Amino acid sequence: MIRYDALDALPVRGALPALDDALDGHGAAVLGAPPGTGKTTLVPLALAGLLDGGAERRVVVAEPRRMAARAAARRMAWLLGETPGRSVGYTVRGERVVGRHTRVEVVTTGVLLQRLQRDQELPGVDVVLLDECHERHLDADTAAAFLWDVREALRPELKLVAASATTDWDEWARLLGGAPVVEAHGSAHVVGVVYAPPARPVRPSHGMWVDPALLGHVASVVRRALSEREGDVLCFLPGVGEIARVAGLLGDLGGVDVLQVHGRAPAAVQDAVLSPGQRRRVVLTTSVAESSLTVPGVRVVVDSGLAREPRVDHARGLSALATVRASQASGRQRAGRAGREAPGTVYRCWPEADEGRLPRFPSPEIKVADLTAFALQVSCWGDADASSLALLDPPPAGPMAAAREALTALGAVDPAGRVTERGRALARLGVHPRLGRALLDTAGAGAEVVALLSEEAPREYGDDLAGAVRTARRGGDAYAARWRTEVQRLRTVAGEVARPGDTAVDAGPLTGDDRAAGVVASLAFPERVAKLDGGSYLMASGTRAELPAGSPLHGARWIAVAVADRPLGRGHARVRLGAVIDEEVARSAAGSLLDARQEVHWAGGDVVARRVELLGAIELAARPLTDGRPGAVRQALLEGLRQEGFGLLRWSPEADVLRQRLAFLRLHLGEPWPDVSDEALHTRVEEWLEPELSRARRRADLARIDAGQALARLLPWASGEAARLEELAPERITVPSGSRIRVDYTDPERPVLAVKLQEMFGLQESPRLAGIPVLVHLLSPAGRPAAVTADLASFWRDGYKGVRAELRGRYPKHPWPQDPAAAEPTRHTNARLGRA
Repeated sequence: MIRYDALDALPVRGALPALDDALDGHGAAVLGAPPGTGKTTLVPLALAGLLDGGAERRVVVAEPRRMAARAAARRMAWLLGETPGRSVGYTVRGERVVGRHTRVEVVTTGVLLQRLQRDQELPGVDVVLLDECHERHLDADTAAAFLWDVREALRPELKLVAASATTDWDEWARLLGGAPVVEAHGSAHVVGVVYAPPARPVRPSHGMWVDPALLGHVASVVRRALSEREGDVLCFLPGVGEIARVAGLLGDLGGVDVLQVHGRAPAAVQDAVLSPGQRRRVVLTTSVAESSLTVPGVRVVVDSGLAREPRVDHARGLSALATVRASQASGRQRAGRAGREAPGTVYRCWPEADEGRLPRFPSPEIKVADLTAFALQVSCWGDADASSLALLDPPPAGPMAAAREALTALGAVDPAGRVTERGRALARLGVHPRLGRALLDTAGAGAEVVALLSEEAPREYGDDLAGAVRTARRGGDAYAARWRTEVQRLRTVAGEVARPGDTAVDAGPLTGDDRAAGVVASLAFPERVAKLDGGSYLMASGTRAELPAGSPLHGARWIAVAVADRPLGRGHARVRLGAVIDEEVARSAAGSLLDARQEVHWAGGDVVARRVELLGAIELAARPLTDGRPGAVRQALLEGLRQEGFGLLRWSPEADVLRQRLAFLRLHLGEPWPDVSDEALHTRVEEWLEPELSRARRRADLARIDAGQALARLLPWASGEAARLEELAPERITVPSGSRIRVDYTDPERPVLAVKLQEMFGLQESPRLAGIPVLVHLLSPAGRPAAVTADLASFWRDGYKGVRAELRGRYPKHPWPQDPAAAEPTRHTNARLGRA
């Protein structure tokens, strides 16, 4: 018997006429309805004609989660006074409850995508309702785009409804060709907000890690809510691990039941939470209860403020869930659960000041998730780059390119992005293409391992993949039950899609759990086969990974890393799930990464030449190479010169001076005098270091190259200016005494001439080189500095008197004339001058 009392109480009933008009007129509609208004349960029944004798239609409802799909089907069947499988049924991966007379079928978006790929026309389906569109799951966005394609090109009579619990309706209406928006107003009660931040700062979440201090605080807020308010408490946490931790912290609450509700929970628990309890309850849940599930009796919500979103670390080749701050939209959704049946209260475990800094909406998965499966879906659809699909957000170019590269390596698409037969087979398996590759290449024998990797295993299963499989095989928990169902499904579908010659890798028979786990993980993630290197493992991708303390994998020479993340503040990845392998398996599974090449480089101060065999970044073998390619040796020598400088060449004093003279001329005269800085010399190495550089084989050969002779090649010989080198920047200058004094060009700004003062008598002006006055260091008879000047005439006039007064008594044997500008220059003492 239909429960009209419950149906009539659903607020969405008043929007049904407008929804019918929209579908009749446009064929598509956006239904905006808050949680609890009946959009998931009443609307499909009405569209199918199961209420009030309406027109009979077959309706498919797509939900983002298996738990939500089952719950929606059970609720609709209850409203009709039936059990699932009659008028209302459901299909999720590994489970189908549908009968001959089923007119409303609830499926996951993943199942809907599989059906669309098998038959784009969806024969027999009249209406598709995409529920919870606001959550922006990648499968839901993809299904919406495919369905719009089908409606536009194949089945204009197919009616589409996009149902959203938030206010992003206009974007969906635009996507569906200007579809009308039908809004259903809820009858939610007032929800008071209590901000309950921790008394002390907590550390920010990172990856899957959440500060235990925050979880302890959440547990204390739950206790506070129980003491201050009436009714059941619904507590939102980011994941299963945090739910278990808070449940443990709550302990025995004395007359209050604590329920843990998430995708892995047993069906009995999922069913129990959707019915009124016999006693007061605390329901610990993930974001699954934001909009997909209605929990009766809830008057209080405790919101941790955290959620999980997929993230990809492209630099390290790792993808995982990340803990993030929940969006403002999620906060409103969560708070609304407290006001479904009566006025309620939400306790928010963060300061009120943080509210405005939260993101407005959750990140669309298409912007942050691994796009490999999406890229395979669109390639199978015939639009390899998704450019013509009706998507709210286009896929980012970088992640999309990485996805196509991965699919090409799997043999799923050709270089042009067109799907291959192998790609179509992978798409039909219903698992990530990487796992599909492992399933096909083991001819279905790896189904147990693939099933375990397709859904995150409980943490207590450990980090040894083979051990986790054994635990699931003998386990009696809800996860193990789902795992067994999935194993059977995978074996069946692998047999259906397998073709002769599909096994692409010869990894040997999968005898034993350890070998099976290692082979499957290696086939699925070939770039993550890893070899022990020091205290960590080096993966073929080049990323280093470490095992947790106490891991049974410690000591293995080779492992395959199936699941990894990167802890806060650590440069290395952390292995969350892996398997022991040997080098043979690594070579077979990651064969495309094998490379044998000559490696010639500068290391340890000399040329190192060897022949190496590599598996990605992993060195498998190496031996010395005596006949390295000349070009490679030359590049290694150049690298040595860049690292250690041109001091590796033989620099005589004359060569050093030549470089300094050229630097002086370049600074003050410019072209055609050469730039002899290190950077410029590296640029013109072919002009001045050949042919000696190409003949060199090692460091010692560089030390035999005459740098001065080589530098002379850069002189402007062609223009004839080279002949003026001695004129413009001479090594020595003849001073008035007749001595030839060396010029110091160490500072190219101004050369220095250090000469005894008496030898400069009679010279009226300072010498000039290339038009630049020389800085004269006038020395005492003992060779000590007496004065420095660039203006000799000024010194004779003003500075000399003071120097003469100071030094004449100290050096009486040397001439100190009154007028040095007119005196005779000399190198000798007064006595010797007298004898002369």
